[in-house]
Amino acid sequence: MQKRTYSKIHSEILQWYKKHGRVTLPWRNSSSAYEIYLSEIMLQQTQVKTVLERFYFPFLAKFPTLKDVSLASVDDVLKAWEGLGYYTRARNLHKTAMETKGELPSCAEALEKLSGIGKSTAHAVACFAFNEPLPILDANVKRILHRFFALEKRHDKTLWELAYKLFDKNNAYIYNQALMDIGSAICRHKAPLCSACPLASQCKGKENPLKYPEKKSKKLKPIRKRFMVIYHDNNQYALSRNETLLLGGLWSFEQKEEFCVEKKNITKLGDFVHHYTHFRLDVNVLLVKKKSENKAYFSLEEIDNLALSGADRKALAMLKATLS
Repeated sequence: MQKRTYSKIHSEILQWYKKHGRVTLPWRNSSSAYEIYLSEIMLQQTQVKTVLERFYFPFLAKFPTLKDVSLASVDDVLKAWEGLGYYTRARNLHKTAMETKGELPSCAEALEKLSGIGKSTAHAVACFAFNEPLPILDANVKRILHRFFALEKRHDKTLWELAYKLFDKNNAYIYNQALMDIGSAICRHKAPLCSACPLASQCKGKENPLKYPEKKSKKLKPIRKRFMVIYHDNNQYALSRNETLLLGGLWSFEQKEEFCVEKKNITKLGDFVHHYTHFRLDVNVLLVKKKSENKAYFSLEEIDNLALSGADRKALAMLKATLS
């Protein structure tokens, strides 16, 4: 039985958390389902340090409640999210606020039906905000389970089964928080500290932890070369709404795979490299004097209030440097 098999491990995890847990994190000291949900969404693709130091509190200052998010435009939400990346998260946050009218449901089953909330996030919000005893399966927990059960193959269905098998339902909140902290501080990706791990006594993979899980085959990032063209007229600059899945909803300067740089009224501003998760963008920035009826033109002051991608912000910085 689970209780008889893992009761000692559960006790060790609880003791470890009392001594080493990140108990001062603001979302662990909040009863607000929205604040907990916001932290989970921000932390999906971003480190705790980055979220805590740069984004969590400013976002809450602008949108104190999920109701405030629901009443805002998606442009305002994207602007508040600017720099955090993975903008689908912000668009889904706005959709969820609209769908729920600012009031999150209190169970994982209902949460999982909302935009941008997968099974693990639904379990986390339900557990941390509403005390529903459910395991979670974020990247840190996955790594612990792979090593604890000596599981090489990456298979989420199996991992969920193991998550329930090891789960301490009587101390769900602390157990889940502890596993995330242990994965971050102890059962690390490259240099695990097995001697300090509260799961070590029964960990099947501790003799060779780097074996678990199996390594993903490394792929070189493809390089996309683009011209970023900044059209200008009368101290205003052309932007259009980005329609790509990656940056949908943000404002962008025009990108082209080919452009004749020998044309008149063209100023070369420079080039830069911008890294995305799955590709590298090599950009040559051009300033082109041209008025187009099919584009929206903005002053520099107006652009500062729009949500732009990191790459477009780099191009904008080049433009400002040229004009100063």
